[in-house]
Amino acid sequence: MTDFRRVTDSLSVSPQISTQDVARAKAEGFSLIVNNRPDGEDPSQPTSAEIEAAAKAAGLSYLHVPVRGGPTQEQVDAVREAVEAADGPVLAFCRSGTRSIVTWSIGQALSGAADRETLVKQGYEAGYDLSGVLPH
Repeated sequence: MTDFRRVTDSLSVSPQISTQDVARAKAEGFSLIVNNRPDGEDPSQPTSAEIEAAAKAAGLSYLHVPVRGGPTQEQVDAVREAVEAADGPVLAFCRSGTRSIVTWSIGQALSGAADRETLVKQGYEAGYDLSGVLPH
């Protein structure tokens, strides 16, 4: 079972999910799944289309914002806007969850929604070190 790591009441992040994890996400109350993993990074990973189909079948919204390396401003904005507009908690995933939490946290810092210290603490509590990626 994939580890859904709660960051805030509105966001959890996760390593790569399977199509079976989508039903669990629905059961746990998530309303939107954000996929930050590009297709084809690993031949065994499900495609974006497969996760999207499972999400739609479960009644969940789905967004694919593939991030390679550090996120672009457009990717940061897309994730921030999607999380803000979601009608419930969001589950974001990539290979390890790192790109997902980094992309989200940069959006929080740049928009002024949260300060750096709070974001670093939230990341640490979810198992991620954001101290080197957030602006001072």
